[in-house]
Amino acid sequence: VQLQASGGGLVQAGASLRLSCAVSGLTLNNYAVGWFRQAPGKEREEREFIAVIVWNGGRINYADSMKGRFTISRDNAKKTVYLQMNSLKVEDTAVYHCGVSRRYAGMWYYADASRFDYWGQGTQVTVSS
Repeated sequence: VQLQASGGGLVQAGASLRLSCAVSGLTLNNYAVGWFRQAPGKEREEREFIAVIVWNGGRINYADSMKGRFTISRDNAKKTVYLQMNSLKVEDTAVYHCGVSRRYAGMWYYADASRFDYWGQGTQVTVSS
């Protein structure tokens, strides 16, 4: 199983970025793909939930603090999940990780990074003022 996150970079405050997470080696079916971010000095278990999409049916959920600026979407054929980030702020600076959870559950379940089974290497997003 491989998750390849890409699309990060150094941008100025107010800019936009689109992150991609390409999944291979796994049939997604009822699994969920989520985006989290990890700020400097934080442990893996402290990754902040951003958004999740359940592959079967396309249910989507966002962290309340992420609603409005961040949009999650997917390309079924490419097995790729995207995170569109607009109006970026300095405090959005972090390593952004995508993960796959094999559990088919209520949307509340996916807000915890420990419930994800596979992770990519992450992509760095740095927002300057």
